[in-house]
Amino acid sequence: MSFYPSLGYLIFGTRLRRLSEYFLAEVNKVYEYEGIPFDASWFPLFYLLSQEPSLTLMDIATRLEVSHSAVSQLIAGLKKKGLVKTTKCEEDGRRQLVTFTVKGKALLARVQPVWQAIAVIMQQVAEQDARSKQLLDALTGLEATLDQQSLSARIFNELEK
Repeated sequence: MSFYPSLGYLIFGTRLRRLSEYFLAEVNKVYEYEGIPFDASWFPLFYLLSQEPSLTLMDIATRLEVSHSAVSQLIAGLKKKGLVKTTKCEEDGRRQLVTFTVKGKALLARVQPVWQAIAVIMQQVAEQDARSKQLLDALTGLEATLDQQSLSARIFNELEK
């Protein structure tokens, strides 16, 4: 038996991270081969902006369920590459709106066919094993359960027994 499956839930996070890193690396190979200067880790933000062309930093952080700081760092990097720009919100000058630049919109147009191919292929991969088809639902269920009470709180409660 492989090392990872033999440890069950003790190594759950490590297995998810390994799988995530594998997916990101494989998708990045496709972008590189296609000559598209895009990093798979940018996908969530690019997708959000493809659906709503102007969002505040806080809206992005909330929707992606990451810290404001993480979003600020991502936006700063994409601004340096000339892919997004920020402007002050007219209703509240303290808030910044993030939008694509012309260069960002052009890059979006180039990555969307890759996204469509990924969706098709991942569906095919999932259909090769009945358990794989259930993975997204299982992840959604796990996230919902952990939203009710954090993993650390659950572990602390177990340690107090």
